[in-house]
Amino acid sequence: MRSARRSLGAVNAIPARLDHLVLATPDLAATVADFTRRTGVVPAPGGVHVGLGTRNHLVSLGGTAYLEIIGPDPEQPEPTGPRPFDVDSLTAARTVTWAISPPDLDAAVATARARGYDPGEIRPMSRRRPDGTLLEWRLTDGDTQHPSGLVPFLIDWGASPHPTASGLPTTALLSLSATAPAPEEIRPLLAAVDARLALAEGPVGLSFTVDTPRGPVAFG
Repeated sequence: MRSARRSLGAVNAIPARLDHLVLATPDLAATVADFTRRTGVVPAPGGVHVGLGTRNHLVSLGGTAYLEIIGPDPEQPEPTGPRPFDVDSLTAARTVTWAISPPDLDAAVATARARGYDPGEIRPMSRRRPDGTLLEWRLTDGDTQHPSGLVPFLIDWGASPHPTASGLPTTALLSLSATAPAPEEIRPLLAAVDARLALAEGPVGLSFTVDTPRGPVAFG
């Protein structure tokens, strides 16, 4: 019975077109170890973001959604610019943002801009998996994105295999929610990119709960 409830809860909790959540950390090894200790699930090595100074570990959230744990890569030289997701400024692991995958990335960006929100320019990204496979994708990025991280960025994996297709370990997503000092300012921006998120008043924060062999575990 518990497994049936887990599956139903996970399906109902995942926002439409959720691609992944981003848990950024200043110490990737320590955060992966903490996740393993708390959940009983070992995140899989994802790969290296060459030239950006980061690497990641991944866990499936059920379906085609996953958790990305990203932090500095000590085996890379210092990047010429800031590392993604402001990991250089973090003092502890934090869920910093999330991503959705629209059917047509270019059309979604145009629609959002017509609705009054600019999700940023579309730019190419890539990383190489431990098995040598090069993944290439496009995503929205730039100064026009809302700085809270509560409005998802948009991503398109194109012809690359989706990260969840590589047989990731799974912790099913039970809930995803956020708080903001002025939720009424965030909701129209979420609507502009056709995203839904449980949002309440409070300090800026994004949190999620996953079902694990050790029971539900929450991350902020």
